[in-house]
Amino acid sequence: MLALEGQWVGARESLFALRLELPERRQDFLAVAWDAMVRRLSAVSVRVVLVCHPLPDLSREIRVAVRAVAERVRAYVVCRARGQSEATIENGAPGSRRLVSPSVFAIVVSTHRALELGVSFLDTADMYGVGRNEELVGRAIAGQRDRVVLATKFGNVRGPNGEFAGVDGSPAYVRAACEESLRRLGVETIDLYYQHRVDPKVPIEETVGAMSELVTAGKVRYLGLSEASAATIRRAHDVHPIAALQTEYSLWTRDVEEAILPTVRELGIGFVAYSPLGRGFLTGTYASYDDIPEGDYRRNAPRFQGENFAKNLDLVATVVRLARAKNATPAQIALAWVLAQGDDVVPIPGTKRIRYLEENARALEIALDASDRAEIEAAFPRGAAAGTRYPAAGMAGVNR
Repeated sequence: MLALEGQWVGARESLFALRLELPERRQDFLAVAWDAMVRRLSAVSVRVVLVCHPLPDLSREIRVAVRAVAERVRAYVVCRARGQSEATIENGAPGSRRLVSPSVFAIVVSTHRALELGVSFLDTADMYGVGRNEELVGRAIAGQRDRVVLATKFGNVRGPNGEFAGVDGSPAYVRAACEESLRRLGVETIDLYYQHRVDPKVPIEETVGAMSELVTAGKVRYLGLSEASAATIRRAHDVHPIAALQTEYSLWTRDVEEAILPTVRELGIGFVAYSPLGRGFLTGTYASYDDIPEGDYRRNAPRFQGENFAKNLDLVATVVRLARAKNATPAQIALAWVLAQGDDVVPIPGTKRIRYLEENARALEIALDASDRAEIEAAFPRGAAAGTRYPAAGMAGVNR
């Protein structure tokens, strides 16, 4: 349908030269061409885009479509260069059609690059962006559904403005939430469907019973829980086999090792480790509280504040030192440690940046021997991190 050729030129990959060659047969060239660009370009590094127009003998309709694509790209670049907000870009720019925002652009591009790298497990939730993230994931995997193990979650209810509206594990909500996720994702079946947080108002047997009906109906393949206690996991597993538990696990969050990991291993349940990089702290990126951008939720996270920040920074020094010795990054060492905990433990680091995505994927190449692990674990014994992982309200919703 469309041939696209391009290469990065100029210092630090700041200019991307692009050539589009379109077929003579009439198509929705605007959508096809823009999707092709989104697949190739990085929202982080692109600054200027040069579009070479098609040959003059192509029809006027095709030329108009490609010109519109070029205008969208140029307007996007102008908005980015001026530091305009995502909303401004979403609303369009003079002479352009409705544009793709930086977050949309980055998520779609990163997902395509992840698939190229062999990453096949994608995890989202209906609360992320009040459903918007599911829509973006659906867009990113369109035409590639068979390459992906797709997981999403329900239960953390958000209001129309993104405000937290409680946890709902009622059977009616389970069914309604699944239908909405299927619609947003644009798929017929969700591979792994989690309850995002356990609802203390609804017996887990009722929630999982409703989830199991989704399996029977062919809308879901496997069931999962998130941040559930060992006792809840056992009760849920008695109703329907639980395939995976997703809970925070990293060098500075190791409390699952006491009861939860042994329980899921006894029952044959896989463990999905979220925040394996300690919300970015274990990457060595933050040297002070001031390094955290204004408006970033981590400014309110207990482990990133005051004396807790300083104490936790001392812990990270061991990871940074070992990373230098192995010609790796601290993030790769932190991920390698999680990967070393067993084949049944799957970390899910999140990023919108291609650079970090590729860096994280290379953690598979890092081998930690027994002495490396002993050194790391001596620096990060269970409970070593200062501060709770969530504020009080968030902590009330875990291990239930």
